[in-house]
Amino acid sequence: MVTAITARKLALAFDETEEAPHHEVTSFRVKKKVFATMNEKEHRMTVRLTPLDQNVFCSFDENVVYPVPNGWGKHGWTHANLKTIRKEMLQDLLTVAYCTTAPKKLAEKYEIDLDDI
Repeated sequence: MVTAITARKLALAFDETEEAPHHEVTSFRVKKKVFATMNEKEHRMTVRLTPLDQNVFCSFDENVVYPVPNGWGKHGWTHANLKTIRKEMLQDLLTVAYCTTAPKKLAEKYEIDLDDI
């Protein structure tokens, strides 16, 4: 299990990340673009991935990581269940989401190879 406090710290650890309200949830943004949101009431984070990266992460366990069940999910938006995810996996998800969204110059510092996960 990952607490909301830990999830927030992980998301805010990336360069130039800001926290801001986004409808009824909290968003984490880089250069004003959302790369993750957190719904504390539902113990869930939602991250922006490419469809290919989403496929890799969702192959792990559908009780932990799964596509958003609508059109957003088809574009790579992916839920992470904070009650069941390990901290290390959430860190990897957030890193990929940040690198997907951030300008190349910022993302270079954090890029990871999914084959190593």
